[in-house]
Amino acid sequence: MLKKSIIITSIAAAFFAQAQDISVIKNSVDVYSNTPMIGSSRFNAMAGSNGALGGDASALLTNPAGIGVAIAGDVSGTLSIISNKNTSTLGGNSTSYKVNNADLGTANGLIAFKLPTESAWKFVNLAVNISTQSVENYVESPGNTNVVIAKDLVDNAGNNLVGNLSYMGHAYDRYGNQSKFNFGVGANYNNSIYLGASLNFHTVDLEQHDVAKLGLDLDNSVTTFDKQFSPFQEQSNGFSANVGIIGKVSNQVRLGASIETPTWWSMDRIYTDYYDGSDGIYYDNFSETRNFRSPMKATFSGAYVPTKNFAINVDYTLGLTKPKYEIEGPAETELNSFFNDSSKSLSEIRVGAEYRISAFRIRGGYAHASSPFDAMTISSYSNAGLAGDNNYSNLILGSRNTIGVGIGYDFGKLYIDAAYQNVSSEYKNPFLAGYAGDNYTTGYYSGDFDVTTPYHVVSDVKNIKNNLFLTVGFKF
Repeated sequence: MLKKSIIITSIAAAFFAQAQDISVIKNSVDVYSNTPMIGSSRFNAMAGSNGALGGDASALLTNPAGIGVAIAGDVSGTLSIISNKNTSTLGGNSTSYKVNNADLGTANGLIAFKLPTESAWKFVNLAVNISTQSVENYVESPGNTNVVIAKDLVDNAGNNLVGNLSYMGHAYDRYGNQSKFNFGVGANYNNSIYLGASLNFHTVDLEQHDVAKLGLDLDNSVTTFDKQFSPFQEQSNGFSANVGIIGKVSNQVRLGASIETPTWWSMDRIYTDYYDGSDGIYYDNFSETRNFRSPMKATFSGAYVPTKNFAINVDYTLGLTKPKYEIEGPAETELNSFFNDSSKSLSEIRVGAEYRISAFRIRGGYAHASSPFDAMTISSYSNAGLAGDNNYSNLILGSRNTIGVGIGYDFGKLYIDAAYQNVSSEYKNPFLAGYAGDNYTTGYYSGDFDVTTPYHVVSDVKNIKNNLFLTVGFKF
């Protein structure tokens, strides 16, 4: 029988990455700092670029001043079909997995109140929007037998050679849903200045798994291991607020700006804690509450509207602060140190345009979001199985590119829009490393024993999302 604890010791680079679960870092940015940006088909076709245009309730996702631009009421619903494909490559081998989800991505409405003609205030409008998206993401990385986690293992007596333990595969599996409810008010002053504000309520319900397979060459057996503190479930609620302004520089040119406060999250988590028992590995479930603050964001926009038939808009969003956990113990201190030292300010540029031919609409857009992390040095295995300190760009998450196209037709009171988005990103995917402390480890556990190594295995992941949207709306 193998020893119950296999601990490979070394002085490792990026200690934090071993001590904490990589999925916690990833979710802090990918889920909790990037709220849903699924709007109407018009919004999605223009890659979310409407900060100086507005005109419908999807403006609540970027600049609530766009609510004040509307001169008529509007209600709509959008069906979203999301196809999410991850391809993970390691040691010349690749594994692909695709997840498809269909949801009512967005439902929203706007009511326009026209004010007396003698007033400089022309409209005061109210709007609500709810956006929902799946956070499901499955990344399975192939094995690499060159990566030997432990050599010349011995039995409990400490004197019998029983073989080597090699890396055979890994999977991150996250599933659940995220939603954002916005309530906003917008005003039109003299058809030249538009003001807006919104309150935003966020929810996340997710479950995360982190599983590795290790093979023993003595008997060619393969054992599945669970990462310490996983699986875990999180139910989270958050709150944020937006204020914005749009001004007409001329009849053709508009400028806009908005500020979104941090989202203040309360996360309720149930996680699994593994530990060594007298005759194997035991586990218990525990619960905890964490408080998290996402970055504050500013968006600056410009639009050019030369005719009633054509409009183009550019948005630039910049993160003003960094992610931060309320400190409850060493884990939150380490998380905050990591974000302070290794995370970049959020940065995204979006460009979108619309052209009208009578009642027919043609739309397109492009967006680029920068990688959220600096290049980092971590301890990792090469594809040849050599352990050492290596530097990686686009580690954990990479930059993201979005291309949108769409069409629509206005029947008068009724309108129908459709959109397609291609969203792509590539990043380095680290896993397997853990930390061995005096009283605990953050490695991987099976039913018989645990394994802890300070070295990551790093795969190359390419993520492609192909999204379809269909909106049916009614103006009144």
